[in-house]
Amino acid sequence: MSRRTGRPSYLLAASPPPRRRPSRLAVVAAIGLIVALVGGGIGYTVGRPDATESTIADLRRAEAKRDAQQITELTATARRLRDEITPVLDALRAGPTADPQQARQWQQTVLRAAEPFADPPSGSTATNVARGGLRGAVEQTSLAVESYLLAVTGPPAQRAALTALAKRQAEQAAAAWSVAATQLDQVNVDAGHGHQHVYLDGDQHDGAQEGTGG
Repeated sequence: MSRRTGRPSYLLAASPPPRRRPSRLAVVAAIGLIVALVGGGIGYTVGRPDATESTIADLRRAEAKRDAQQITELTATARRLRDEITPVLDALRAGPTADPQQARQWQQTVLRAAEPFADPPSGSTATNVARGGLRGAVEQTSLAVESYLLAVTGPPAQRAALTALAKRQAEQAAAAWSVAATQLDQVNVDAGHGHQHVYLDGDQHDGAQEGTGG
């Protein structure tokens, strides 16, 4: 009886080399890298400002720069106007005794003082409020001068009443200026310019030093 033998070795197909399974550490590292790449891409997409946000930011920066310039110009104008109308208000509040010629000079003074407010620029709400307050104070001063001019040029019987009216209007103008000066001081601080005082002589304010607090 012949002995059973296996297939000849040359007929046996070459066995494939054993496949190496990736280690658990390599799998975890690969997953972590994918998550990091995907998460980073999403984070960049989410965190990156889109065109609308960038445009809004640019507009806000431009508005802040424009408003800061307007505040500087308005403060300079307020200082000049304060020096012009202070003598008028002081005389009217003290009980005016000026003649018609002096009253007409006051009239021209307050007309010139109103010119910067004829076509005002549009700024932030706070700056517009300060500008409007100054304009209102100048307009009230103009009314006081008109009343006094009527007092010294009209019938003598009405002089006392019109003079008293002019005095009250001058007091109201001074009060309006004080409020506007407080608002202008605050917008200067908010804009980084520090305290800028354009109050009338004798007005009470925070007492802070000029240029500080910005």
